[in-house]
Amino acid sequence: MRASRLLPFLAALPFALPGCGPAPEPPETEATAPAETQPAARWSVDEATAWYAEQPWPVGTNFGPSTAINQLEMWQAESFDIETIEKELALSASIGMNTHRVFLHDLLWDQDPEGFADRIDQFLAAADSHGIKPMLVLFDGVWDPRPELGPQREPVPHKHNSGWVQSPGAEALKDESQYPRLKEYVQGVIGRFADDERVLAWDLFNEPENRNADAYGDVELPDKYDRAFALLRNAFAWAREVDPSQPLTAGVWGDFIGSDGLQPDKLSSISKFMLESSDIITFHTYETPDVAPRQIEYLQTYDRPILCTEYVARSRDNTFETLLPLFKEHKVGAYNWGFVSGKTNTIYPWDSWEKEYTAEPELWHHDIFRPDHTPYRQAEVDLIRSLTSGEGDE
Repeated sequence: MRASRLLPFLAALPFALPGCGPAPEPPETEATAPAETQPAARWSVDEATAWYAEQPWPVGTNFGPSTAINQLEMWQAESFDIETIEKELALSASIGMNTHRVFLHDLLWDQDPEGFADRIDQFLAAADSHGIKPMLVLFDGVWDPRPELGPQREPVPHKHNSGWVQSPGAEALKDESQYPRLKEYVQGVIGRFADDERVLAWDLFNEPENRNADAYGDVELPDKYDRAFALLRNAFAWAREVDPSQPLTAGVWGDFIGSDGLQPDKLSSISKFMLESSDIITFHTYETPDVAPRQIEYLQTYDRPILCTEYVARSRDNTFETLLPLFKEHKVGAYNWGFVSGKTNTIYPWDSWEKEYTAEPELWHHDIFRPDHTPYRQAEVDLIRSLTSGEGDE
């Protein structure tokens, strides 16, 4: 690691390294005040373009092993299932996938920073053995805002993502006195892997202002937008101090799409900040397939690499068949949600929080493979393999 990267974050580590509307500016407390050292700048367009030119077309999933209900169960030492991870990474590589988007959690760093970093290293080694370079996600604003370490609850039958948790939880998000430990987490993890060629990119905050109204609206912070925006800004500043060799990003979603498609003139302050702060542009699309071309057309005005980090909602005709060829045509990276059906229950749709399902839905919402690794739809797997292999390319 270059010395310019090492010094700003080393002092923050708790151990010696082993090898809806515009949000107001957050108050400048000791925790939120700008660092004395000048952080690295956002990558130039030329730098981002040159980086992307060196990558194969990124195709993968939002990955977690089928045996984990959430990020905590995936990574905690007691439930870290490297055997299943190895098998499912091999399965993804067999259909041509070369990347995955993988969620971390701040509580794991608090619990055991060295052990957590070592398990990330094990995961990266397993991924690298199959030619896969993950994008790592540090914070997440979606689903349960009350994460707790230890054994995780069992899935609610037939309910979509009944155990996924936010990072940080609501109690930490509303408490700025916790910013120093969150800074340690961001800079500790990124610092450990800042020059690691096995990491593709850093996604700093997934859907930070998501209100999760149908599932957890009654326990969400009333001022979540402002709190999440403050943490998002700090996360970029903390990561810039480390200055990793990989790009930083946070993906636009939600208000980026309207009933009439793209609405760039109505972007929230958070969305604008994401687009103007990210080295590479990332976005989500779960809408009907006529929306994505307009999204891509608008995002291309930023002259930066574009990756779609969430898609596939089959009930909306948002499928591999309707979107993956489009992404390939424009060299837009593609990460669908879900891989092997398991404890997250994401074969069930979002409305499983509002209505009862008693059996597997005929039309899966997410996911590609059954627990025995047979495809849900062979035609989808054949398409993914064909497009990632370059078959039929002119």
